[in-house]
Amino acid sequence: MSYSRFTLEKINAAFGVELKQGYNLFEAVPEVQVRPVIAELLRDNYPLAQAIATEKIKSELLVAPMLVEMKRLAQGNVSFFSGVDFNVAPKQGLSGFCDFLISKSPQQFTIEAPVVALVEAKKGELKLGLPQCVAEMIAARIFNERKGHAAEHIYGCVTSGNQWGFLKLVGNVALVDSKEYSIENPHKIMGILLSMVGGV
Repeated sequence: MSYSRFTLEKINAAFGVELKQGYNLFEAVPEVQVRPVIAELLRDNYPLAQAIATEKIKSELLVAPMLVEMKRLAQGNVSFFSGVDFNVAPKQGLSGFCDFLISKSPQQFTIEAPVVALVEAKKGELKLGLPQCVAEMIAARIFNERKGHAAEHIYGCVTSGNQWGFLKLVGNVALVDSKEYSIENPHKIMGILLSMVGGV
């Protein structure tokens, strides 16, 4: 079974992880200014991304520019990977394709621990991507533990390109931020992304 085949019920049965909503996880996180050229690029790309409306095009035109800017603002101290297989525990169903994976490591050739966040691009409602994202967050926690980088929590994100929703896995609870954030304010999203990687 791949990440995309998980439901919230299957995640709870297999790993004892439950989803809880209604948390203001990032309300207090300050905005971080993206460069004007990035803000302009996102404004220009948005109509085309909406017109084509595939997950792939939204990933390329709206999500990837934000992650490139995040890496720049983090002064290269993080890496991100796009369209990678993240086969952590295939027998438990924790294998398959991740849209984006973020590591708190400058190593860009291979995925290194600690993996701190995962971003899933969805063309429809964000809630439809929650099970897959939570499954990938569980895999990231296992991956980190195996590499000697046990983390207190793992972050995740589900985005339509326009709307961004964030999660935080703590113990056996996946907390869902009560707010969704619009790409019309990339500065807030950037602040959250940087906070997810430790504010580096």
